[in-house]
Amino acid sequence: MALRIGVPRETAAGEKRVATVPDVVEKLIKLGFSVAVESGAGDAANFGDDTYRAAGAEIVPGAAELWAGSDIVFKVRAPSPEEVGLMREGGMLVSFIWPAQNPELMQQLAAKRATVLAIDSLPRQLSRAQKMDALTSMAGISGYRAVIEAANAFGRFFNGQITAAGKIPPAKVFVAGAGVAGLAAIGTAANLGAIVRANDTRAEVADQVVSLGGEFVKVDYEEEGSGGGGYAKVMSEGFQQAQREMYAKQAKEADIIITTALIPGKPAPKLITAEMVKTMKPGSVIVDMAGEQGGNCELTVPGQAVVQHGVTIIGYTDLVSRLAKQSSTLYSTNLLRVTEELCKTKDGVVNVNMEDDAIRGLTVIKEGSITWPPPPPKLPAVAPQAKPAAAPAAAAKGHGHGGGEPMSAQPLAIVFGVGAVLFLLVGLYAPASFLSHFTVFVLACFVGYMVVWNVTPSLHTPLMSVTNAISSIIAIGALVQVAPPLTGAEADRPSQLILGLAVFALALTAINMFGGFAVTRRMLAMFRK
Repeated sequence: MALRIGVPRETAAGEKRVATVPDVVEKLIKLGFSVAVESGAGDAANFGDDTYRAAGAEIVPGAAELWAGSDIVFKVRAPSPEEVGLMREGGMLVSFIWPAQNPELMQQLAAKRATVLAIDSLPRQLSRAQKMDALTSMAGISGYRAVIEAANAFGRFFNGQITAAGKIPPAKVFVAGAGVAGLAAIGTAANLGAIVRANDTRAEVADQVVSLGGEFVKVDYEEEGSGGGGYAKVMSEGFQQAQREMYAKQAKEADIIITTALIPGKPAPKLITAEMVKTMKPGSVIVDMAGEQGGNCELTVPGQAVVQHGVTIIGYTDLVSRLAKQSSTLYSTNLLRVTEELCKTKDGVVNVNMEDDAIRGLTVIKEGSITWPPPPPKLPAVAPQAKPAAAPAAAAKGHGHGGGEPMSAQPLAIVFGVGAVLFLLVGLYAPASFLSHFTVFVLACFVGYMVVWNVTPSLHTPLMSVTNAISSIIAIGALVQVAPPLTGAEADRPSQLILGLAVFALALTAINMFGGFAVTRRMLAMFRK
């Protein structure tokens, strides 16, 4: 029997998102489910009841009726105790839960013999889990919105300008933490024309910062900061002291500071002290994206924007809800992907497969039994190297061309010897006209090989499409056959067979030529904004 998915109105203060949008309702119905939406659930995100009806959903007037009549409930925020009380015995809930921070909620849901999938517990290190990763979707939106809020409070242009009224310097933005939210903030601020600097405890994100138009500011202290799952770990006291000194310097120079640092299950680390705020220029702005977990700035007031020492400190906890339509669309798509994994048979019945690493990580309660925390996911084993002892030497010799192991001396000598014999035979027995063409052919092969060998692998497809187009020079041969000879002698005219083949070759060459350039244009367009 097909199950019913219920989507209630969010009751948390300031929450404007909705767990499912009309476009996704249609796809859930195609999976075999029926969908019920509480009246007004999507109003704050600009999704009216009529749009849900048009998509095939049933509109339920009240929360009690919706919770009691739904086999599966999709939510954004973790349910309140009142909502847990309305939940059907043995039902399923898919939502943000934060099990480490909400042990009482976990016990209440377990008492209902519920099956609970916490979207925040998805094992993000699994590549196939990316389509279900709502944390990343929401973090990207919050990073973008943080820059918009900063621009609103800043009161000046982000980009530098030279006008008749004078020169306007670009804003200087410093982003503390270059995770998904931080990278979104970096890209947005750079696109607005600001000078962007960023720091993160994970050194591997430096290239990502630069690729988005920012400058990575390194802490003068060597320590690895990756904590797994896309988060940072708690750093040593020595590193934190060096980090504070760097932040103090950036605070004096920056017009806008955006902080994003969070550590799972712990209060947000204090990165910006009150003393640093005092050194900032009047009119500067701090956007503290970690406000819900206490904030990265000592003076942050969660949920509010305050002015301290002439600096506006924004501690909004609803940045994602301030783009409710966009965030609801992305979040509902993430839940759709989870549902597809649960219902691979497309018959409206779910299967919580605890052998599946992604589903096992999401499932924090199974039929009333608390299954959180999950065991570490079984990542694919790394294939053992054939010759570990010789790896350093091989890397030293072959690092220049993608790490390929160079040919040893004996096979190389054999290849050159065979090549020399072939060249000798061609030189002794081939006619002179053939020898000149053969020499050009060999040189062209060598030059072409060397050119392609030194091209970045990501550009091979546009390179080969251009090569295909250029190779259409063979059209000249066909044109020679088709065009009438200058002498006009009947004997010099090509036969009907040759003429037909030449016309056919011209047609194929034209397709190759125009197709090659068309593919190149589309490939290169992927690298442009």
